[in-house]
This record gives sequence, C-alpha cells and structure tokens, in this order.
Amino acid sequence: MRRAYRLSYGQKIFVLATVPLVVAVAAIALLVAHQSRALSEREIAALESQLIDAKKAELRNYLTIAKKSFYDVYGPALPDDAAAKLKATQTLSSMTYGNDGYFFVFDYDGTNLVAPRQTGLINRNWAGLRDVEGTPVTDRLIELARMGGGYHSYLWEKPSTGETARMITYVTGLQDWRWAIGTGVFIDDVLDGVAAARATTEARVQRTFLWIGAIAFGALLLVFLTGIFLNIRERRLADAKLKELTQRIFDTQEEERGRVARELHDSISQILVAVRYALELAARRVMAGDARASENIGKSIEGLNGAIQEVRRISRDLRPGVLDDLGLGPALQTLTDEFERRTGVRTHFKTVVFRNRLDKDAKIALYRIAQEALTNVERHSEASQVSLEVFGHSSGATLRISDDGRGIAPEARAAGTGLGIRNMQERMERLGGTLRILSTASGTTIEAQVPLTHMLPPEQTRKVPAE
Repeated sequence: MRRAYRLSYGQKIFVLATVPLVVAVAAIALLVAHQSRALSEREIAALESQLIDAKKAELRNYLTIAKKSFYDVYGPALPDDAAAKLKATQTLSSMTYGNDGYFFVFDYDGTNLVAPRQTGLINRNWAGLRDVEGTPVTDRLIELARMGGGYHSYLWEKPSTGETARMITYVTGLQDWRWAIGTGVFIDDVLDGVAAARATTEARVQRTFLWIGAIAFGALLLVFLTGIFLNIRERRLADAKLKELTQRIFDTQEEERGRVARELHDSISQILVAVRYALELAARRVMAGDARASENIGKSIEGLNGAIQEVRRISRDLRPGVLDDLGLGPALQTLTDEFERRTGVRTHFKTVVFRNRLDKDAKIALYRIAQEALTNVERHSEASQVSLEVFGHSSGATLRISDDGRGIAPEARAAGTGLGIRNMQERMERLGGTLRILSTASGTTIEAQVPLTHMLPPEQTRKVPAE
C-alpha cells in the first residue's frame, strides 16, 4: 500500500509561515496591478479624448477658413450657377495643408466634386461607400451635411503612404448648392501615442510585479533561512538535552546500582558472613562433640531467613510483584507500610476504587513517583507524618503525597531541581500528565496527574485486579 506523505513539524511551521505570506503578496500584487491599470486607463482615455477634441477643433477652424475663401462667390450665386460652383471647386482644390490635409466636396446625390489628393474619386458617384470595417462613409457624410454639420470617423487611405488609417472628418452643408463640404485629419499619431502610453503602463505594472516578486522572494528566503537557523538551533538544543538525559540515565543507573550494592553489602553480605562464621563454629563443635553445635545451627538458620527477607525487600524495591499481581492500590499500601516500619514516620494511605483501571505505564509511573517522594521524605524532610492518596476522577487519576517536614531548602531550590524530581517530571511528561510541587517551611505536597487516556476501558478492567 502506498504510504501518504506527511509533513514534519519543521515543514508544517514553514508552510504555516509562508502560505499566508505568499497569499498576501499575491493579493497585494493583483490589487496594485488592477489599480495601476485602472488609473492608467482613465488617464489614457482622458488624454485620448483631449487630443481628439483638439483635432476636432482644428478641423472646424480649417473648414471655417475654407468657407470664407469662397464665400464672396457662394453668397450672391444662384443654386444653378455653374460658373460660381466651378470657381468654388477650384478654390477648394488648391487648399491643401500638411502631407495629407485637403478639403472634399460631395453633392447630395453622392458624386464627388473635389478631392485634390485623390483625383480618382472626382466626378464619380460614391453613394453607399463603406470602409473596410463596414462603416458607411459617403451616405453618413451627406446625412450630417443635411443636418447642418458634424463629425464622422472611419478608415480611409492615407495619401502620403497609401495605407489605411483612422480618420476623423468634419462636414458641413451648403444647402443652396446641395453640397457636403468637409475636411479630415488622420489620428494614427494619436492612436500610436495612446498605444505607447498603454505599453508604458503595462511595462510599469510588470516592473511593479517584478519588484513585489523580488520582495516576496526575499521574505521567503529570510523565512527559510530563519527556519534553517531555528532548526539547527533546536537540533543542537535537542542534542544537548539528549546528552543531558543520557547522562541523567547513567547517573540514575549508577545511583541505583550503588544503592543495591550498599544494600547487599550492609545487610545481606553481613548476614551471610555471620551465617558462615556460625556454621564454621557449629562444624568445629560437631567435630569436637560439643552439644552447643545445635545452637549455632539454629542461629545460622535464623540468619538465612533474614537474608531471604532482605533479598525479597531489595527485589520488591526494584520491581514489586504486588504491583503486577494486585494493582497500584495494594502496591502503594505495601510501600507505605514498609516505609512506616522502616522509618518510624507515621504514614496514612487512602485510595478510592477506580471505576476504570490504569494501564501498565501509568501504574509504574505513579508507583515510582511515590517511591521517590517517600525516599526524599526519609532523607531530607525530617517529617513526622506523611499522607499518600490516590484516586480517579473525570480527567484521569491523581496521586498526592504530603508531609509536614521542613520543605525544600531555599538554597536547594536556587541550585536547581534535584535528580529525583526531574525523574518524576520526565515520567509525567512521557505520559502527557502533569506534576505539581508545593513546598513551604511547614511541608511539601507533590501531586501527579495522569490523563484519562491512560485509563483502561471497562471491558478490560474485569481482567485486572482492583486498584
């Protein structure tokens, strides 16, 4: 079966740090681009409108000048005065400006009368003429002339280049002669300027994107390098803690080995030496026929019984069998009874039968914490009374040990937590539980709590002894 890829803790932190940054930068970039384009489009549209309005005003001025040039002919002439019309067309044909500027005339039937830069149009009827986009040309110009005048835009061949370009014309009507007279200007320079402005805007937006991308990349690189630095630092701290923990384990092992060695030397070794001397004395008396040999044998048997009890006690301290056989409650009861018998400190033990039972890890942890706490009471507290209580509740199980001793000395607290208390804390951390210590001059209370996850379900509790 294919295994799903899971992110490590460091990778999750990096993703949580970078994803919001990337989303925010992308949103800012899109917003900046949208606003920049919208503002630029408004500015470009305003510029285009101003330029075209200027072109239109220029066309009106040109046409006004053209009309004035033959007004003395048109004014007194009759509608059918051919001579006057000829003179007017000659005047208009001679009036050109720039490379492409000229005046044109169509009669209302669509026949071209004046086109000095495109003479092929003259004396031909162009009614119905449309440009390459299908925009009406001649018919629309005549329509505007009949209405008194107006502007019209369409595509037309540029005389200077022969290429088709956008043109704006202004046309007015000479109603007596039924003429549509007008002039136009090509606005490709305006359109080219607008296109250049749009290209500049787009380039500016792209540069803005690049700058934002560079800043975002720098931020991501900074986050990545910071993550690597923190990861290396955390690894070093973890290695240091691991070394410290390993050393602590070695110290604990050596301390336990030293304790067992002292127990063996101070109790069992001395008892066995006494038994050996008693047996040697009994052997000499038997060989000498001394009746007191039986007394020495009896003392040897008593010594062996004592050694057996010491072995059992040491074994019980290392791993009490009652903890596995009967449960935590009886094991703690045995521990407190032995503590009271050995030290003379009055000990009170109280337990509540759990509806659910603790699992193996929790039982061992609580028993070792109680054992370590009683050892500290025996060695340091000078207490006269100790109470030990264990009970279950809705959040798990709690072990509480209290004494009326002198508490933890201020200099000991300033020097740091002792090895025994650190062992208690690590046992609780491994179970996901908590350890609280309250120490005053009138006594110390240690409270260890394991979570509900270490309570066995009801169907399993019937198979284990009562706590």
